[in-house]
Amino acid sequence: MRAWAIEVLLHRMYAINETIVALATPPGEGALGIIRLSGTDAVTIADKIFKGKNLASQPTHTIHFGRVVDSNGTAIDEVVASLYKAPKSYTGEDVVELSCHGSNYILQQVIDLCVKNGAAMAKPGEFTQRAFLNGKLDLTQAEAVADLIASQSGMAHKAAMHNLRGGFSDDLKQMRDQLITFSALIELELDFSQEDVEFADRTQFYALIQRLTEATQSLVNSFSLGNVIRNGISVAIIGKPNAGKSTLLNALLNEERAIVSEIAGTTRDTIEETLNINGLLFRLIDTAGIREHTADAIEQIGMERSREAMTRANIVVYLFDASTTTDEELNAQQQAFEAQGIKYILAGNKADLLATPMQRRDVLLLSAKNKENIQQLRQSLYDLVAEGNVRTEGTIITNARHYASLQEVLQSLQDIRQAMDTGLPGDLVALDIRRALHYLGEITGEITTEDKLDYIFSKFCIGK
Repeated sequence: MRAWAIEVLLHRMYAINETIVALATPPGEGALGIIRLSGTDAVTIADKIFKGKNLASQPTHTIHFGRVVDSNGTAIDEVVASLYKAPKSYTGEDVVELSCHGSNYILQQVIDLCVKNGAAMAKPGEFTQRAFLNGKLDLTQAEAVADLIASQSGMAHKAAMHNLRGGFSDDLKQMRDQLITFSALIELELDFSQEDVEFADRTQFYALIQRLTEATQSLVNSFSLGNVIRNGISVAIIGKPNAGKSTLLNALLNEERAIVSEIAGTTRDTIEETLNINGLLFRLIDTAGIREHTADAIEQIGMERSREAMTRANIVVYLFDASTTTDEELNAQQQAFEAQGIKYILAGNKADLLATPMQRRDVLLLSAKNKENIQQLRQSLYDLVAEGNVRTEGTIITNARHYASLQEVLQSLQDIRQAMDTGLPGDLVALDIRRALHYLGEITGEITTEDKLDYIFSKFCIGK
């Protein structure tokens, strides 16, 4: 367990010795459902309802077949009990997991039995919170657990696994250790201020601040990609009626998701689907066609929703009929996108109907009906997000809390450099170093508050 005084206080606040119970698998019928107990009385409570081997006398990391029975000796279910004794468990406490049949009735009966025998229902994220408080994980690793559960793409999974394995924590630890070393030397100088001695080599310190600034800036810069990895990229397919937007959506998804018709205005409302491209999740939005005038009230509502989708989207695919659209129309549309700061792709559909190829390099020609150049459009979407610089290794910041703290660290490092450049006294430099250390500690949880922990873990699912 960490030696931080703050953790001792948190242990008392959260009554961590109380044994908790929760369903650790998603609710609903299934082949299996796992009920998790954690705390000082986890094994004792399990032994009261589990009839098989006595769990208290069994070695840790073993599994045992038996029955769960109620107070009258009536069998509720045949189960497998997995035993993990402290401190070698996920939470650092005694943990028992009961693998039951996945009936909602059975699972509720077993949970009720645990509660009747002294367990309390776990709060959201309480198992992982205990793992943090018991020093099994730092806060970045604990948050990575939630990110891993929520990951829906290869990149989101990879980023969460990197943090869960301590990759981000290691980066921060190295930064803290180097800053602490120089902070100690500078503060030692303050004790000998009358002698005018210098323990910290200023040349090395300048080099360190430069390295830390570059490393922090790189992490801060990665957040734009990290935010995309975590939340996905919204792509609105915009264009005039009958440009082939629904056909394009179907071609991108490789399935018949949207209704396709030769009748203009068939799509009246937005349709959303997801597409995974090279590990990034794209949320495709098929919209109603936009034209200058219509007397149809329903179509007018659909057009308004299309405009709203366009302004909210990360990327707009402007789909037009390449056989009928003029350069003047495209130029006007480009100017409108650029005036609003919208990232866009000009996609000329029905290229198979062109008598002569279009002479514009900024247009991607395709045929949604014949599925021609669909892969090129997928790649263009990916490249527009990645901008040719997707980091496949190392830490990518996906958490807004980490991003905010790193910005404070970056500002502190810049203040340290400025203080040294202007010859400020060592005590003022030491203050800036302590500020940088404070925000680095906030990220890992070495410096935190009860309210902040409550907020972070409340976003977890119950049972984790």
